[in-house]
Amino acid sequence: MGTVAQESIRDTAGLFAGGQLTRKIRVLIVDDSAVVRQTMKNVLETDPMIEVMATASDPFVAVERIRQETPDVITLDIEMPRMDGITFLQRMMAQCPLPVVVCSSLTSEGSATALAALESGAVEIVTKPRMGAKNFIEDSALRICDAVKAAAARVRRPRNIAKGGADRVKVPKKNSADVIIPSTNSKAMIQTTEKVIVVGASTGGTEALRVFLEGLPRDAPGIAIVQHMPEKFTAQFAARLNQTCQITVKEAADNDSIIPGQALIAPGNAHILMQRSGARYYVKTDNGPLVNRHRPAVDVLFRSAARIGGSNVVGVIMTGMGADGAQGMLELKQAGAVTIGQDEATCVVYGMPYEAVKLGGVQHVLPLDRIAGEVVRYGRRF
Repeated sequence: MGTVAQESIRDTAGLFAGGQLTRKIRVLIVDDSAVVRQTMKNVLETDPMIEVMATASDPFVAVERIRQETPDVITLDIEMPRMDGITFLQRMMAQCPLPVVVCSSLTSEGSATALAALESGAVEIVTKPRMGAKNFIEDSALRICDAVKAAAARVRRPRNIAKGGADRVKVPKKNSADVIIPSTNSKAMIQTTEKVIVVGASTGGTEALRVFLEGLPRDAPGIAIVQHMPEKFTAQFAARLNQTCQITVKEAADNDSIIPGQALIAPGNAHILMQRSGARYYVKTDNGPLVNRHRPAVDVLFRSAARIGGSNVVGVIMTGMGADGAQGMLELKQAGAVTIGQDEATCVVYGMPYEAVKLGGVQHVLPLDRIAGEVVRYGRRF
């Protein structure tokens, strides 16, 4: 795979212009089942913007296919002969990074395998049942096609950012518009001693959030996070981060306080809104309709933070496809908050930050490894 590594790092030539697809997405299907390969091919090619360039029965065959032609997206099973999908994914990302959608019966909600796939570089996960995979794929055609198109937006490899970079704050390790966003009164905009960080991320966000959160000191301002992730994955994701970060990281629950030294991650399939009671900020969960095709949605958190927290807030928008969070960033900026966007060079997908910049909602554009230090600086400067 090393012979095509440099080619894969470049922008996906001609695939996107102005954020829009300009040609068909070429997909390589990797699955040991001939029935699944054929069914996947049939399903993907029902979408006029997708074509299957090849199929492979295992990672070794896949490598040969990649050497012949670089796909835009790979769909990958986990349980395969000769080499499992996670090992293949890890090796490929190290040598020849490409967008990968994992489609496997082993990636059940909240499973260690699913999180391992996300941490190894998969940008989307589709869980198929152990039995009846053919019928499931046919019934989930729209979801699978959407996952492939979302993954195709991964156009460049993120920088290899080492843990504990120069900007890391070093302290001792700790032993839609359809959703109702409450309006605020004038008192809610008065500054308090409590500052709040709100963060939104999507594709590539699991790694970006790890770098960001591991760079924060244990007395960092309270944080509320929306990461686009399926239901039940967020609890394990938060638990893993909690083991490596100086701050506490947990899945948000209704009425959880946003307090210094703790990050709350929105649960999958639920919006979180920032609310305030006196000087106390807390989160409210909401199972309302999708906003920007997401639940949780970044805009729901950001817009509520703008109305409730105003200039007491620092907003951060990270790597991700689409425009979720852009409007919320603008509202945060207009409310007096400090707004930070991850730069293009360190994004897996420069979609959400780009849309926020284009809308005028971002004051500071920073590489990923500088965001933690700047957030702490701004949070303490109010």
